Amino acid sequence: MARGGEWHGSTGGQCPAYEQANLVILPKDVAIEFAAFCTRNPKPCPLIEITPPGDPEPVRSAPGADLRTDLPGYRIYRWGELVEQREEILDVWRDDLVAFLLGCSLTFEHALIEAGISVRNVENGTLVPMYMSSLLCRPAGRFHGPIVVTMRPIPERQIQLAYDISAGYPHAHGSPLHAGSPETIGIVNLDRPDYGDPVAIHQDEVPVFWACGVTPQAVALETRPELMITHEPGIMFLTDLRRGGLPRLD
Repeated sequence: MARGGEWHGSTGGQCPAYEQANLVILPKDVAIEFAAFCTRNPKPCPLIEITPPGDPEPVRSAPGADLRTDLPGYRIYRWGELVEQREEILDVWRDDLVAFLLGCSLTFEHALIEAGISVRNVENGTLVPMYMSSLLCRPAGRFHGPIVVTMRPIPERQIQLAYDISAGYPHAHGSPLHAGSPETIGIVNLDRPDYGDPVAIHQDEVPVFWACGVTPQAVALETRPELMITHEPGIMFLTDLRRGGLPRLD
């Protein structure tokens, strides 16, 4: 559906049995540094697959797929500036480009729902709210910047359950980074997310924050690589990997 231009909205709540993934595409001359950045920052950037230079097929996570066409939306950054948003990237693909697929917290939302924890962005059919935090990634080479976080309101009585469930998905950001006061991690206004859509927080609920795979887009603004191509926040790549299985890179 994405390849045919038939899917444009959030992938949250879709294909509950399968892994969802963030996408980062970089020239190979900086890809090694970015791979190191991911290994130093496994919470926001859990690696699922790295493709060889010039190869758009993610053979271990979705054989037969094409990362140039099979996401609902792409963002193109040049020298740290967002210059274009489009539905495919066939004409900007190059033989030196390396694609990274990073785990996504939309994967474990289904497990939360199955355990009786409501997920408001899925209920509303909206994008999960995402915020630039004051938490910093560990730098690697030229790559550095803030951690982007997703927020889901969780009833206070279910917070430990949400921690325990999401901790079982380290390849999808794992357990939360913070719960409670957003100001503690540099977020001033929950009604104005940097990416995605705001959601209501009810009286008995606490804002809970997970690391987010949109972090590389914030890093692009800081690091200013010659070219970086990413997915649209909240609109992910759907893999063939089963949700409960821990991906291996070998």
